[in-house]
Amino acid sequence: MIGEDKLIHFSGVALGEACTIVLRGATQQILDEAERSLHDALCVLAQTVKDSRTVYGGGCSEMLMAHAVTQLASRTPGKEAVAMESYAKALRMLPTIIADNAGYDSADLVAQLRAAHSEGNRTAGLDMKEGTIGDMAVLGITENFQVKQQVLLSAAEAAEVILRVDNIIKAAPRKRVPDHHPC
Repeated sequence: MIGEDKLIHFSGVALGEACTIVLRGATQQILDEAERSLHDALCVLAQTVKDSRTVYGGGCSEMLMAHAVTQLASRTPGKEAVAMESYAKALRMLPTIIADNAGYDSADLVAQLRAAHSEGNRTAGLDMKEGTIGDMAVLGITENFQVKQQVLLSAAEAAEVILRVDNIIKAAPRKRVPDHHPC
């Protein structure tokens, strides 16, 4: 029984045939969020099964990409180099956000991470369990390649849309209607 509902539990079903996941929550909003989270996790799992390529997590891949873009920018003349430097800076913001979200001093951790990559440690990333820089290969912290690629493409497309905006029209604030039905 789950709550007041009676359920029949089947066991011995061959692997991959069928399964049911029961979600419970105090409110409908909690259930909806749990369902979305489970759906997202299953989609990542399905994507990983389809394409098993991975990249190191913990900000490692972003730091490697930022380093490569910065090196290319140093050999690129003109305004293009400035745009490339800005892109590299945006890539370096991702480890900062990871550290901030984990409640650590992002400035210190990202500076350490950048120094580790400058010294040639190509698998260095943020170990958020310990709040330090760690070796992502040893820790086994990876991300799905396809997911990472799509995140980067979507971010670049969003930035491009914002950059294409050439004018903003500011509308006057709407007039508030007085509430004639006070509580």
